[in-house]
Amino acid sequence: MYRNCLKRVIDFVLSLLGIIILSPVLIVLAVIIKCTSRGPVFFKQKRIGKDDSYFMIYKFRTMRTDTPKDMPTHLLEDPDRFITPIGHFLRKTSLDELPQLFNIFKGDMAVVGPRPALWNQFDLIELRDRNGSSSVRPGLTGLAQISGRDELEISVKAAFDGQYAQHITFGEDCRIFFATIFSVLRHDGIQEGKQK
Repeated sequence: MYRNCLKRVIDFVLSLLGIIILSPVLIVLAVIIKCTSRGPVFFKQKRIGKDDSYFMIYKFRTMRTDTPKDMPTHLLEDPDRFITPIGHFLRKTSLDELPQLFNIFKGDMAVVGPRPALWNQFDLIELRDRNGSSSVRPGLTGLAQISGRDELEISVKAAFDGQYAQHITFGEDCRIFFATIFSVLRHDGIQEGKQK
């Protein structure tokens, strides 16, 4: 009941409330981004959704427009030279993820679920297909996000995704949601550039 119906209703309501309540923050951040670097305010990227479908994810742009396309930031050799003046702050506080409220509102994403893979992360996609987590709507946050985030190996991330997909409950979603708030405040698991 929760997984197949209530979860989507709650996601819709929470995203709508989030968009309304946070609209002043969204507007201020959009103005700052536009005034501090060239390029669009929003960053759109092709991601893998539920059942391996494609959708465009929305984020506030934190990188210069000449950044290599479709490459996770933690794989860049020198990400600092691509990050915009306000980009570090947005990424460290995860404020760059706020436009995904519109993805949740549209039904592309959920509040809690596996983080959406890039279309070319074939190793992660294959592992998710095997463990059943590809049948779950991707989330703004998830079990892997509160368990290490960028510091986790792909296989470990996929294992957490599979674990979540097998035990989707209201209680677990609440636990992950509130754990994410504390994780963001502590800046847990954020990795910029390749690990040495």
